[in-house]
Amino acid sequence: MKLFDLLEGITLATPPTGNPEVRSLCFDSRKVEPGSCFVAQVGVKVDGHDYIAKAVEQGAVAVVCQHLPEKVDKGVAYVVVENSDIALGMMADSYYGHPSRQLRLVGITGTNGKTTTVTLLHRLFRQQGLHVGLLSTIVNKIDEVEVAATHTTPDALQLNSLLRQMVDAGCQYAFMEVSSHALVQNRVAGLTFAGGIFSNITHDHLDFHKTFANYIAAKKSFFDHLPADAFALTNCDDRNGMVMVQNTRAKVYTYSLERMADYRCRVLDDSFMGLQLEMNGKEVFSRLVGRFNAYNLTAIYATAVLCGISEADALRQLSTLSAAEGRFQYVMGKGIIAIVDYAHTPDALQNVLATINDIRKQGQMLYTVVGCGGDRDKSKRPEMAQIACTMSDRLILTSDNPRTESPDSILDDMEAGLTDEQRGTVLRIPDRRSAIKTAVLMAHEDDIILVAGKGHEKYQDIMGVKHHFDDVEELEKLLMNV
Repeated sequence: MKLFDLLEGITLATPPTGNPEVRSLCFDSRKVEPGSCFVAQVGVKVDGHDYIAKAVEQGAVAVVCQHLPEKVDKGVAYVVVENSDIALGMMADSYYGHPSRQLRLVGITGTNGKTTTVTLLHRLFRQQGLHVGLLSTIVNKIDEVEVAATHTTPDALQLNSLLRQMVDAGCQYAFMEVSSHALVQNRVAGLTFAGGIFSNITHDHLDFHKTFANYIAAKKSFFDHLPADAFALTNCDDRNGMVMVQNTRAKVYTYSLERMADYRCRVLDDSFMGLQLEMNGKEVFSRLVGRFNAYNLTAIYATAVLCGISEADALRQLSTLSAAEGRFQYVMGKGIIAIVDYAHTPDALQNVLATINDIRKQGQMLYTVVGCGGDRDKSKRPEMAQIACTMSDRLILTSDNPRTESPDSILDDMEAGLTDEQRGTVLRIPDRRSAIKTAVLMAHEDDIILVAGKGHEKYQDIMGVKHHFDDVEELEKLLMNV
């Protein structure tokens, strides 16, 4: 494509100094080839402007940047833009032929429930015989073909490449998680959404956003940029649910378990077998468990109907859905019920524990194994320990993904949330495998073990190295004698 065509719709600080043919787009100078256009982004840790000279050396014919380098090459077209992150998104959209305009792309943002919602929407629409794409924390899918995910939301080039593949494969819909990081970094710039869903918002990622107000603003920006012909579906039970859609041009719809809403759900029964729900006056049974999943299922039902699936078909498909991997996932053996859940925020952990406590019978002991990730929001550590200790019979604190932090320092932060009396009842076992084994050895028949924090993850990140580790696999070995 010609450079001018790639720059369509982008606010330019200065016009391009040429209009070369562009063979590829890059924001990583190591991937630049002859004919590339290099987009210099101001990253969190690395500034792409420092690598413009290297990109030109490797054959870049165009450079898009926020400020010109000291030395410019006469054979290269330079373009100065107001924001190179936004420019990259819009250029990627143009380069791949505007794929998000050629299917119905629905995004979900919020602290909890994103993965479950998009995964089950993908399954529901596939079961309806439709061609569907999925962009999630666990995996990206083009119909049933899996593509591994490395971030909740991929970079703009990966996103548009995947969407192009989805369109070429005949996908009519795509469902994607939209993280607050991706919104701040403008990774979804240039995409056209047919709908947006808000699940909930609680304290998380404050290491990145610094304040809760910034975190809310990041989530809200997604709805601020929805087009007028899109829908905005929001959880009006969340105190920030209506804040999210205050300035949106999209058509607003609400869902709720407590208030009057366009899509209203009542929990009739909740057990380890599943949920009996009343959805807009019609009963449906789901194999998912817990009040938090009732919210997810209501959002899924509402989205299906807003996307044109009949209410009867949406309810029928809802009753067949099972949990996403690592979300309230069961491992049963030796008479013990073990549950693996991704809960890694105070709110998510409280929801899972509240669900278990609501369902369990008198005399059933609850053992919780949980940690907190390293190099992440430290403010939630003491709160998570207090929640886990208060809502469990026995608590084992352990490592999650310590990353570059000392596991013991993370556990110190968690223990700071406990009283002296509580500390005397809590076990502290940094090695996660040993912690899970200890919980299994302590539990008796009919007891419950919750292993929280990592869910679907198949690794443990220690000092930059990802070691294979799977909570489900560990429990299966111990409970099923695998």
